[in-house]
Amino acid sequence: MKVILSCGGTGGHIYPAIAIADKIKEKDPDAQILFIGTKTGMENRLVPAAGYEIKGISASGFKRTHLYKNIETLHNIRLGGKEAENIIKDFEPDVVIGTGAYVTGVVLLNAHRLGIPTVIHEQNALPGLTNKIVSRFADRVFVSFKGTENVFHHPERVIYSGNPIRSDFAKLDKATSRAELGLADSDMVVLATGGSLGAEILNREIIDFASKIKDVNIKLLFVTGKRYYEDVKSQCDYPNVQIIDYANNMPVLMSASDVIVSRAGAIALAEITACGKPSVLVPSPNVTNNHQYHNAKALSDEGAAVLVEEKDLAEGEGVLSSEILSLMARPEDLSSMAVRAKGLATIDAADIIFDNLVFK
Repeated sequence: MKVILSCGGTGGHIYPAIAIADKIKEKDPDAQILFIGTKTGMENRLVPAAGYEIKGISASGFKRTHLYKNIETLHNIRLGGKEAENIIKDFEPDVVIGTGAYVTGVVLLNAHRLGIPTVIHEQNALPGLTNKIVSRFADRVFVSFKGTENVFHHPERVIYSGNPIRSDFAKLDKATSRAELGLADSDMVVLATGGSLGAEILNREIIDFASKIKDVNIKLLFVTGKRYYEDVKSQCDYPNVQIIDYANNMPVLMSASDVIVSRAGAIALAEITACGKPSVLVPSPNVTNNHQYHNAKALSDEGAAVLVEEKDLAEGEGVLSSEILSLMARPEDLSSMAVRAKGLATIDAADIIFDNLVFK
């Protein structure tokens, strides 16, 4: 079996592709796998670290606020299309799988033109523009939230799979994870993360939260994002706070936690539910179709999370701190939310995708 996977942009697109690749190698150890991404994105670090080869093509998205840059985007579409075509012809895959970002549109379109079966996976409750376009010709469309089938042009090709994540998220136990991190079983632990790139406003609110818990028995694991690390560290030097720039051990951090404060990227939510953790979710408003809000609402409507919108986080008012502390003071609610979160988890998503791939 020869498979090309295309992804790019953020961890929310890259990690599902890696999880699918891992499942393919588990089912078929002789499978040949190649990734195609952009030439400069974080996929060029994460994919090789996972043990897979990646090739980059010219690709960029359209800019609504900088229209002149779209001239460059059109050029990259033409150039990247040719680059993708050459890579596909040289590798001769049996199937091409895309997990989102504009680079996947270029790759899957050329695979389709060459008569190769194409598959896409949509992580969010509201599909992105690229996947909506590609779904017109894709042979399979995998979705992560129930009820999104009719959003696509060919609902008969849509299969509910959930979001594929690393198996560690469902396997680790709290006691082992806490021992690895040097945390006691009796500690109350909060994990705060703004995603793979970090989130400035969320960081600001967590700095406020850290100041409120500096003298109490609450431990805070604070993942800031590399670009915010030094600034946060200078403002948040407390003995009960561990500052982390980028989490390579997210399964351990989540497993060790009692409450998770997070953006509402689809993969983050899949990981949170797989671990069965209560969460306070602050969706980023700076995403296409405000899809993180809809992701978060899917959990909050089921009683698995508390939804706090960024527009309600006025600087200096401590709204997010109050929500977190209020939740932590209600152990029965925490237990109920944990059960509900675990009930929403789909831990066999990669198996479902593998079992329903289309081959030439």
